[in-house]
Amino acid sequence: MNTIIRKSVLGVAGLAFAGGVFAGPATAQAAPSVESTPVAVAVQADKPSVDKAKLIPHGVQGAQSHVDLSDEQVDNVKAIIAATKKAGMDERAAVVSIATALQESKLENLGHLGDRNDHDSQGLFQQRPSSGWGTVEQITDPEYSTMAFLKGLKQVDGWQDMPLTKAAQTVQVSAYPDHYAQWEQQAADLVTEHWNS
Repeated sequence: MNTIIRKSVLGVAGLAFAGGVFAGPATAQAAPSVESTPVAVAVQADKPSVDKAKLIPHGVQGAQSHVDLSDEQVDNVKAIIAATKKAGMDERAAVVSIATALQESKLENLGHLGDRNDHDSQGLFQQRPSSGWGTVEQITDPEYSTMAFLKGLKQVDGWQDMPLTKAAQTVQVSAYPDHYAQWEQQAADLVTEHWNS
């Protein structure tokens, strides 16, 4: 049995060798010459990363909440980030802004809610026309309302060194000042995801 297998293997090897000898030169002559030229390959550079230590410098305070966001809410996150950059402010300001909007409206650009309204509060930040935040049209514009919030934040001495809830409360003057803290982790995650997108 071994002799039969050995003869078969040698026969196949011999055919392969003979085929290579006879077919090799003919194939080599028929092949066109190809010049080697370098090919440019586009490589997408990684986006610069966000300094995560800067996003939550004091660590989160208390239990954290989370909501799943719709496309519209994500668009509002992107609008807040764009307005923060336009205002010349950093990622921490975006975290404070997004956490505030998460608490005030769950990142929904709310119009007048009738009996459910807190006075005349509207928009992402539940700003009030009667308190001087702007017209209804202005405060329901995500860029305008974010810029208005950030203008208030810039006026808070040392906001960068404050816990998020204190910085947000100083601008918003909410009846529930500690509620902003619960959104800090989700706000930081959203800034990490969308700051460089």
